[in-house]
Amino acid sequence: MTKIKVIQFGLGPIGIEAVKLAAEQSWLEIIGAVDIDPAKVGKTLGDLTGETALRAAHVFPSLDTLFASVGAPAVILHTAGSSAAASFAQMQPALERGISVASTCEELIFPALNTPDLAHHYDELCRRTGARIAGTGVNPGFVMDILPICLTGVSRDVRSIYVERVVNASTRRQPLQAKIGSGQNPDDFRAKFAAGQAGHAGFRQSVALLAHAMGWKLDEIRESCEPVVATSRVVTKFFDVAPGQSLGIHQKCIGLVAGETKIKLDLQMYLDASLPHDAIVVRGRPDLNLVLNGGVAGDDATVAALINIIPRLLAGAPGVRLMTELAVPAWRNPRC
Repeated sequence: MTKIKVIQFGLGPIGIEAVKLAAEQSWLEIIGAVDIDPAKVGKTLGDLTGETALRAAHVFPSLDTLFASVGAPAVILHTAGSSAAASFAQMQPALERGISVASTCEELIFPALNTPDLAHHYDELCRRTGARIAGTGVNPGFVMDILPICLTGVSRDVRSIYVERVVNASTRRQPLQAKIGSGQNPDDFRAKFAAGQAGHAGFRQSVALLAHAMGWKLDEIRESCEPVVATSRVVTKFFDVAPGQSLGIHQKCIGLVAGETKIKLDLQMYLDASLPHDAIVVRGRPDLNLVLNGGVAGDDATVAALINIIPRLLAGAPGVRLMTELAVPAWRNPRC
């Protein structure tokens, strides 16, 4: 069996977990990684993950230095930010060489929303070189977009889509708890959200992808976010939140057609949230109502989504690809 050669770009918490899961797959070969942290450059992935099988894979400061040392992989696992513009720029050296990219960048779920010119430019580049780049993940990338889209595969008509996600952020990694404003002054958080510096990234992209799949031309996408304020002290591994401080977010996003709400996404992500779940309601023929009790664990499942997309990405046509343009993602036996 010829193994698929991959590298990891970005060695934060998600990147490290992606490397560890990739190492368990008999069909993948990890040949190196890239990170800008000087403390990680020069070390092996075995040093950083504790996986003895990765002692021969080193961390490099850039893609160019990695390519010069170990050659080109087939796929890059990219876990280094939420901005489509920044992610395209980071991956340009790879896309120019025809190397495909699976990314957790939230805006890459539907890059034409915020960066239409860049999406077109890099789509043309990928078509010339044979590369592919796609965004994947849990939210965005599955729960609030791909899963409801899949449900409509049995629909004769769809009038509206509603998705609700309640997440207990106390179980999540430190960067996410910080991003949702844990321990912050609520007014400070509101100001940061208004400036585009806080809140859950990719919400608008999920709405745009849903509308694109349904063939709805949206007149407007409206997004709002309010902090969930603590009424008693809440302590996690990373934060000690006093009453009156923010526990997290209640973020909403709607897509309107001719003044009618066709899509509504509702995310409640805060520390010690009770009864976590994911719920999808499709109004149409037939009406569909799905509840995932406990919800999909974002950190763990995001890493799985990144690995599981690899065969579908490589089988897809070159270009800037949407998840709806690739084969349905599925788990693959790691020993096959």
